[in-house]
Amino acid sequence: MTEAKGTIARIWSASATSAGAGDYSRYFADSLLPALRGLAGFAGAYLLRRDLGEDGFVKLTACTFWESTAAIRAFAGNDITAAVVEPEAQAMLLDFDRTAVHYSVVVDACG
Repeated sequence: MTEAKGTIARIWSASATSAGAGDYSRYFADSLLPALRGLAGFAGAYLLRRDLGEDGFVKLTACTFWESTAAIRAFAGNDITAAVVEPEAQAMLLDFDRTAVHYSVVVDACG
C-alpha cells in the first residue's frame, strides 16, 4: 500500500437494463477511456457493475481518478460536480446521477 499524494476520486452512478449496462461498459472501454487518457491529469478509472436482481436492472458506478481539481475542471467545466454524460451514453441508461462526488484518495492499495 502507498500513500496517495493528491489523487482525487470522482464517483458517478447510473442505472440500466442488463443489455444497456453491457452497451455502456463497451462505450466506457472503447470510447470514453481513450478520450480520458488524452486529458492532462487523468490518472485512471474503474467501472463497477452491480446486478440488482432477477428483474434485469443494473447499477453502474464509474470511479475516475484525477491528479487535481484543475484536471477535473478541464474535463467537467467550472462546476466540477456536474456529471458529464454524452447523449450517446444517456441513450444506454435508464437514469443517471446529474452530479458527481469527489473524494481524496488517502491510501492506494492498487498501485
